[in-house]
Amino acid sequence: MAAPSAEQLRERLRERLQAVHVEVSCPPQLCPGSFRLVVVSEIFRGLKTLQRHRLVNEALGEELGRIHALEHRTLTPEEWEEQRGSLA
Repeated sequence: MAAPSAEQLRERLRERLQAVHVEVSCPPQLCPGSFRLVVVSEIFRGLKTLQRHRLVNEALGEELGRIHALEHRTLTPEEWEEQRGSLA
């Protein structure tokens, strides 16, 4: 079974985590079916990194079984704004 598309992952994460920002990339140097995620959601507030990653994995559901590798960055909206500001 083929890996899900970046757009499928993006929509699922937006919907299930009420994400305000989602980036899904498939870097060419990685194996097919490998993705890098940036997910920004209020739901992550007060949670540790592992708890956030578990929520992402749960949100992906059956798609997770078709993914070869997954890198997460999970942030609250405040953390996202802070990081974006430091890049400017």
